[in-house]
Amino acid sequence: MHIGAVFPQTEIGTDPGAIRTYAQSVEEMGYRHILIYDHVLGASTAKRPDWRGPYTSETLFHEPFVLFGYFAACTQQIELVTGVIILPQRQTALVAKQAAEVDVLSGGRLRLGIGVGWNPVEFEGLNEDFGNRGARSEEQIEVLRKLWTEPVVTFKGRWHQIDAAGIKPLPVQRPIPIWIGGGAEKVLERTARIGDGWFPQMPPDETAREAVQRLRAYAEAAGRDPNTIGIEARLSIGRVPESGWLAYVEGWRELGATHLSINTMDAGLRSPQEHIDALRHAKAVIGF
Repeated sequence: MHIGAVFPQTEIGTDPGAIRTYAQSVEEMGYRHILIYDHVLGASTAKRPDWRGPYTSETLFHEPFVLFGYFAACTQQIELVTGVIILPQRQTALVAKQAAEVDVLSGGRLRLGIGVGWNPVEFEGLNEDFGNRGARSEEQIEVLRKLWTEPVVTFKGRWHQIDAAGIKPLPVQRPIPIWIGGGAEKVLERTARIGDGWFPQMPPDETAREAVQRLRAYAEAAGRDPNTIGIEARLSIGRVPESGWLAYVEGWRELGATHLSINTMDAGLRSPQEHIDALRHAKAVIGF
């Protein structure tokens, strides 16, 4: 199982030196990847007093592709993972171009996690349709893979039309791996049919076991080997007591997880260095 770290988006601050030190420290400690969340626009609660979303206009979020361009120069071998890019609120060809550039600059270290999102405010601000985001994301995945593997693409779909055009440079990985996040049944089916991996957001309990079983059944129904589909779980140290960390990791390992990320946000940490120290302590407890 590959153990990675969740970049503390909302708590890292804006000091470029501290951000660089964080990435380099995570790599030096032996973590295999850095995973980053994505949000473009935060909703103001002044206008929405009944807002229930986890993030607002006051929540800090670095832009993943730009940040990963920085990390590509700051690090040498750690994998760079979006977990997840809200794909249907972004232009597909532009995502293909940005992802390819990160992959080139990092020497083939990008893994693109995608999701359909939950925040209609962002979709409105980015001039995209919130209502059809799930179905549209499937066509987006098809277009992305074509743009990453073919120098010139001609495509006519329901939402995309490309007439003999392509991106250059193409990525190192052809195609870049696409993992899908979410817990809905349709997400499991979509991942099993067209995804390279799945990001569950749950503990390794019986619900998770049943979800993994359904994922594998969907893969077999689609004519795919379930063992070729990765699974990346997440351990939030602010929510799981330290005494349960190792059992949590081993629980997901037993369920077949290929990757797991340690999330240090919402754990009462007050500085980038405290996030680094927490990851060092987690490594000692988990033992990797």
